[in-house]
Amino acid sequence: MLRVQLLEVWEADFNLDKTQVGTILGAGFWPFGVSIVVFSLVIDRVGYRAAFVFAFLCFVAFALMSIFANGFEMLYWASILGGLGAGAVEAVINPLIATLYAEKKTKWLNILHAGWPGGLVVTGIVVLGLGDVVIWQWKIAMILIPAIIFMLMILSTKLPTNERVAAGVSYRAMLAEVGWAGAFIVSLLIAMELTTNVINVEWMQDIWVQLGIAAIIAFIYGAYCKSFGRPLFVFLLLLMLLLATTELGTDAWVKDLLKPAINTAMGIDSGWVLVYTAAIMMTLRFLAGPFVTTFKPLGILAISAALATLGILWLSVLGADANPTAMVIIVAATIYAIGQTFFWPTTLGVVAERFPRGGAMTINVIAGVGMLGVGILGNPWLGNVQDRTVVATLQANAPTMAAEYISEPKDSLFGKYQSLNDAADEPPKEHEEAIATASREGKSAALRYVAILPGIMFLSYIGLIIGFKMRGGYHAVTLKPEST
Repeated sequence: MLRVQLLEVWEADFNLDKTQVGTILGAGFWPFGVSIVVFSLVIDRVGYRAAFVFAFLCFVAFALMSIFANGFEMLYWASILGGLGAGAVEAVINPLIATLYAEKKTKWLNILHAGWPGGLVVTGIVVLGLGDVVIWQWKIAMILIPAIIFMLMILSTKLPTNERVAAGVSYRAMLAEVGWAGAFIVSLLIAMELTTNVINVEWMQDIWVQLGIAAIIAFIYGAYCKSFGRPLFVFLLLLMLLLATTELGTDAWVKDLLKPAINTAMGIDSGWVLVYTAAIMMTLRFLAGPFVTTFKPLGILAISAALATLGILWLSVLGADANPTAMVIIVAATIYAIGQTFFWPTTLGVVAERFPRGGAMTINVIAGVGMLGVGILGNPWLGNVQDRTVVATLQANAPTMAAEYISEPKDSLFGKYQSLNDAADEPPKEHEEAIATASREGKSAALRYVAILPGIMFLSYIGLIIGFKMRGGYHAVTLKPEST
């Protein structure tokens, strides 16, 4: 929430384009995925407390680097450290809750993940309430408060043994649930990000090189665990790429995408829409129990996908509307919020219930792939769509003036692109309307593209429901003690 609220400030202060802004947003997500996957491999051996200490150090580094940032590079690396810390936390809390509440995993994982929107609500109210009274550097420093509190709590807390370890399921058996197919997906995402934005060696940025790196890692992993992976788990991994972009990618961009509509209809900062939708998510996740009992996890996911599709499409229409009404924006935002509420924790619940032998590995790899996907593909893709659509709209609507407001071609993961240049920030009065229209339509197009993703998810969940019904219905797998 801190980073989303400060994007506009950073964009102006450090002269960033939309793709760079998307890359900074993504840098807060993909390291989360790397961290959660790596800790899943060793968490049962190094202990939960070590992961929390690592997270604390990352949060401190994130705050300090952001406060003293002098441009894109420092903001990018600060976001990476913040993402690594967040991943370390989630590498612990997901298997921890699944172990403590083994009989009602989906319900309690939803309650646990009420903390995500809860954090958005609290931070959003504080940051928006402070407005320009406090400089943005002090707002970033606020993250040190919860970081210090959770570190003091963890140092005095006794943490339990993971469910998989207590049942005597071997380390090799845990890895086999993910299999070489799951390892390939994770490795490819990590290879794409590291070779494109970290190592920055040109020949390694070729997709065939990235596929080769992932294939080698998957081969070694498969040779050890001797398993393709559970087919349902591999399928859920692929769906998680769509889910994460739908939920986290849209959340990250919705403030910027709806800014013109919100300002016109309500006269308030568009960040309040994020606070409102997060409050809905937080409340409903606390009340997840009856929904899980009534609709079952896959039913909840199918309903959520349908509502998310409708909500995002509606928001896209409002984003392109020059004169939307406040009530219509609230209704559309409410449908969108309800739709995305149960996505993430219910997916974790399905994985925890169906693959308990996977222990920390399966539940954290699915979360890791989500974060990797939205960080590497989702957020930069949304920013890239905006840049391309804005430029195309301006060229179509005002071809004679467009050239002076369009940048030179730039490289990105999605190929060469052009964006609006600095001159578009303060154009002469006669050009303002054309640029504003192009910007509004570009942002609206980004949301329309996102709506395709939950549509695919809806069809997939319906297919899974039918498949389980043909085999006697969905049920949680009970983990029985076994010899190692």
